[in-house]
This record gives sequence, C-alpha cells and structure tokens, in this order.
Amino acid sequence: MDNVYIEDLRKKVKKALAVDKNRYRHTLGVADTAACLAMRYGIDVQRAYVAGLLHDCAKCVPDSKKISECEAYGLAISSYERISPYLLHAKLGAEYAKRIYGINDPEICSAIAYHTTGKPAMTRLEEIIFLADYIEPRRNQASDLPKVRKMAFVDIRRAIYTVTADTLDYLNSMGKPIDPMTEQTYRYYAGLYEKSGKDQES
Repeated sequence: MDNVYIEDLRKKVKKALAVDKNRYRHTLGVADTAACLAMRYGIDVQRAYVAGLLHDCAKCVPDSKKISECEAYGLAISSYERISPYLLHAKLGAEYAKRIYGINDPEICSAIAYHTTGKPAMTRLEEIIFLADYIEPRRNQASDLPKVRKMAFVDIRRAIYTVTADTLDYLNSMGKPIDPMTEQTYRYYAGLYEKSGKDQES
C-alpha cells in the first residue's frame, strides 16, 4: 500500500457513497481516527486507514439488496440480521472489500465485518476499527463520548467494554432487539476489565 493506492481507493469509496455525503464524511473521520489509534498502539497505519476507509463501503446498499447479495455470496444471515438487515452492511462490506476493492488482507476484511457488533478476542486492528467507528469526530450522540475518546488512547479494551456496556443499556432502555454478537463482545471485554481490576488490587 502506498499513498497513490490509498488516494485511488478514497476516490472509489467517495463515488460508492455519493448518495450520502454525510456517510462519506463519517468514513473519512473513521479512517483518520483509526490511523491515529494505530500510531498509538503500534499497528500499521496504512492498514488501519484502509480498513476505516472501507468499513461502511456497503452502507448505502438498500436493505433488500443487502440480503440478496449476502445470499448470492453464500454469507450466513442470522434471524436477527433478517429482522435488522442494515447490520448486514458490515459482512457485505467485507465481501466488497475483497471482490470490488481488491483487499486480500484477511484481518482488514475481518475488521470491516465486525466493526458494528465487535466480537470476543478481537485483534488490535479489529478493536481499532470498532472503536474508531464510535469515537470519530463527527459522532455526537453518546453522552460519554469525551470519556471514551480519552480512554481509547489509554486503555483500548476498557474503552470497548464501556462502549458495549453503554450500547446494551441504550438498546435495553429503548426496547430494541440486541444482536447476540454484541452481547458476546460485552461479556468478553467485561471479563478482561474485571480481571485487570483484580490484578491491580493484588
């Protein structure tokens, strides 16, 4: 990867997201934030930037098309995803990364696939994309964003625990369905957070 390749990729993503200018701005925010987190945690900056740039590459695909394309690609669709097909943009985006954008890096594709729900035992790149999507500068909805933004550069796993806990609290308070993978992510990172707290006490 070099700057010429990334600039070409950026133009392709901008064209793919042309129907939603705010989505493209968000995408650039995630890519930039991912690059900053990569510098902090010693991860390849260009790989993180590319993963951030492509994380929402299938976001603007209509929900019915998301389902049909996932089926055509042989991607598993859970019962929850059929109820909430907008979530399919993550795994479909990973497939687009390979098929349309020529990404042959499995970790980049996995980071795209799990950027919405997370998953237990994420790699550092996966953790970075998951968090970058939540804390990028244009985000302004969550009340604890300043705390999480600071925490992300201090203790990334504690930040993920906080984000998933807040997400579950919000969904429960609104009576909205919860993706089982989000719950699994929360339980895994809650366990890490609780263990680290006990280690500090001993």
